[in-house]
Amino acid sequence: MQGYIIDIKAVKDDDLIVSILAENHIYTTYRFYGARHSNINIGYKIDFELETSLKGSIPRLKDVMQLGFQWIFDNEKLYCWQRFIKLFYPHLKDVEEIDDFYFKLLDKLSHKMIKQNPKRAICKSYLKLLKQEGRLHTDFNCFLCECNIEGEISLVRSFMPVHPSCTYSKKFKFEKIEELLLDKSLISFEDEEVDYLWNIVLQGL
Repeated sequence: MQGYIIDIKAVKDDDLIVSILAENHIYTTYRFYGARHSNINIGYKIDFELETSLKGSIPRLKDVMQLGFQWIFDNEKLYCWQRFIKLFYPHLKDVEEIDDFYFKLLDKLSHKMIKQNPKRAICKSYLKLLKQEGRLHTDFNCFLCECNIEGEISLVRSFMPVHPSCTYSKKFKFEKIEELLLDKSLISFEDEEVDYLWNIVLQGL
């Protein structure tokens, strides 16, 4: 099987509880400490096997092989990737069976990050996630006062559109946010503006 590591928790004697996002399942696994084990970390894509036992309540993670990315030694890209991946664990917590959308989204994103700016690529993938989950708001009604938005516009968590006067947050031209939410394009956004969007993503999926 293949999957992405979305959470790691240390337990007794340096053993680990490892959560893995696979194509149609979120696996919670137990990994015994050992010098012969390959290194694992948040965000790694791995090929793995699971071993069940009557003695334990969760399967043992074994035969792990890291499936590297072309940009794995690019510190900026790895940093952004790991911060994004960490958000999947609380978002999908207590879920076991999942749609293959999430696995495929990460597969495509890891490939796009070969050539694209990581924050731009992640923000575009996040827009796809919001649309998939029915949370992409394109009616341009203010989330807070529920009135129509015209002229300048702001965004809050989950890219929810609001009036700048309702939040006192960063203002954008309406056309830019329209392009962002309808076309899922960041072409018109300066790097500073992308950083702002990136910080919204980090608030949680």
